[in-house]
Amino acid sequence: MSVPAEQQPAPSASRPSSPPQTPIEVLAEAADATLMPADTAEQRLVSGVDLRAQAIEDGDLFAALPGSSAHGASFAAQAIQRGAAAILTDPTGLDEIRRQFDLLPVPVVVHDRPRNVLGLVSALVYGNPSEKMTVIGITGTSGKTTTSYLLEAALTAAGRRTGLIGTIETKIAGSRIPSALTTPEAPQLHALFALMVEQGLDTVVMEVSSHALSLGRVDGTVFAVGAFTNLSQDHLDFHDTLEDYFLAKSRLFAADSRVRTQSAVICVDDVWGKRMADIALSAGSKVLTVSVSSESDWTVEDWEKDPGGTQTFTLVEPRGDRHSASIRLPGRYNVANAVLAAATCAAAEVDVDRAILGMAEVDVPGRVQRISRGQKFLAVVDYAHKPAAVEAVIDTLREQTEGRIAVVLGAGGDRDKGKRSLMGAAGARGADLLVITDDNPRSEDPAVIRESVLAGALGVDCAARGEVRNIAGRGHAIADAVQWAEDGDVVLVAGKGHETGQDIGGVKYPFDDRVVLADAIDRKIGRNTSERVIS
Repeated sequence: MSVPAEQQPAPSASRPSSPPQTPIEVLAEAADATLMPADTAEQRLVSGVDLRAQAIEDGDLFAALPGSSAHGASFAAQAIQRGAAAILTDPTGLDEIRRQFDLLPVPVVVHDRPRNVLGLVSALVYGNPSEKMTVIGITGTSGKTTTSYLLEAALTAAGRRTGLIGTIETKIAGSRIPSALTTPEAPQLHALFALMVEQGLDTVVMEVSSHALSLGRVDGTVFAVGAFTNLSQDHLDFHDTLEDYFLAKSRLFAADSRVRTQSAVICVDDVWGKRMADIALSAGSKVLTVSVSSESDWTVEDWEKDPGGTQTFTLVEPRGDRHSASIRLPGRYNVANAVLAAATCAAAEVDVDRAILGMAEVDVPGRVQRISRGQKFLAVVDYAHKPAAVEAVIDTLREQTEGRIAVVLGAGGDRDKGKRSLMGAAGARGADLLVITDDNPRSEDPAVIRESVLAGALGVDCAARGEVRNIAGRGHAIADAVQWAEDGDVVLVAGKGHETGQDIGGVKYPFDDRVVLADAIDRKIGRNTSERVIS
């Protein structure tokens, strides 16, 4: 059943306008799945795929997967009403579809574990678009977003037509699309790849999360180059242990992985990077190592820091070639991100000198982002929401100032509870004033989360910590830190970075740390708060 053209939704902005038409029999065979033909002689061609019944377009394959609260097949009628040409599901889903219909209205592809083949099927539906571009995947705990922005600018400067898929946004031929996930689900990902091919892009830079690697979101993707930044505690609400978290990341490099990259560029500044390099080498990949502190293929010399945050340094290649470089981003870890980006450009076979010029003017939303409203103290918003990231950004700011540092931070609800006290301890050790407040409490009681962060802060020896305050309401906490600051001090608002909403009780309220911080500064210095200019 097709929906009349006048009732059809407009095609998605993130799909190709002219997708291939693939017979359902071809998809079933490729997935090694059982095809249950529809009780009609109509030939079925598939031109798209989606997990969400409400997003189905005419000709789509509806991927009806088991979920935590409901089976996707329970929405089969809605998907068919919207024009689904076929359904991919498991035996339980087939039973559910048969309960809804006397006769199968569309073909059903049945696989015991449909999620395991969704990436392969999605890639095939869109003509295996990742094979037609150079796809660069970046994984690790911290630095993925910054490295991806550096890489996108570098590759563009070197003459590539480049797309970006990441935490903050997706860029397709210059058009920006906000990102809901660090790595989209497989149907959306391969649709984006196909759109990029259609618009003439030749290179894609994408962040690859541990969730994406574990849940198969990047399955079906052919990675030309994979980059690894570092590893520290995060997402232990999803992964049982830090080792499990590492092994999820290693799927981008491991020999037995369906998404193993052809070339690997790995930062070996921590023990996890050294292990990852060994995994990539044992898999037979071409491997380049980078570091700012250890022996590696790519190294850094002549490193100088400008008081304004700009850093200059020399990148030294394995064969001894030297490249002068600069970045506007402060901090040792951003030098590591820059050398990782430069070496990745080399692995992608672009001109490194041209690429380095592209990195020189990069600013990253919500990553050590300065908020300048004419005040005489430094105000910064950063996405640091892990203990190691908090420590790193405080250390970076400490290097830039002789004044005091105030840090505003919290911890997210319904996420890794083990890092809450560690966040508090990291903030207490580094700050002269730590203001503990609410992050995204989600379904949890914000006061309970703050108490966990506070316990970690107060666990730091009195002689090693600054003043600690516990303030409900993120806006109140930011205002408190701003009022505390004097000339030459630093106010760091950590945790949410580029985010423009705050999840409280399942409702996302508008909240942008950058805007709230700017307004608090304006009130302090008597400036008109209606002129919200963030730099």
